[in-house]
Amino acid sequence: MSRIGHDDSFLYTSLATYPGKKLVVLLGDGRHRLGLLRSFDQFASIVLEGACERVIVGDLYCDIPLGLNIIRGENVVLIGEMDMEKEELPSHMTAVSTVEIKRAQKAERDATYLKGSMKNIMEFLGID
Repeated sequence: MSRIGHDDSFLYTSLATYPGKKLVVLLGDGRHRLGLLRSFDQFASIVLEGACERVIVGDLYCDIPLGLNIIRGENVVLIGEMDMEKEELPSHMTAVSTVEIKRAQKAERDATYLKGSMKNIMEFLGID
C-alpha cells in the first residue's frame, strides 16, 4: 500500500503531468532532491535526471550533483513542481561549496548536541 494515499489512480494521474518538469522531492529523512522527472511508477518511485541534493544550513546552501537518481516511493514525502521562471531561493541565501556546507552541517550538529548535553546536565542538577 502506498504512503501517498488510498487512491493510487490520482497519484498516477498527477505525476503523469510532470514528466520533463523540474521537481523538488522531500524525502522521509528530511533531505531534498531536485531534478527533471523522467519516469515514475504506481508506488511513487521516481527517476530524476540531472538530480542534485540541496543542502541548506542557515542562510547557506549547496546543490550537490547526483546525476541520474532513482528514489523509491516509500521514501517520498512530498513532490512539488519548481517554477523555472522564478528565483529558486530567497536573495539572502548564499551558495557555498560542498566542503563549506559539510563544515556548516557539522557545526550545526555539534551545536545541537552541545545544547542537548547542557540541557541534560542542568536538569540533572535541578537548574532551570
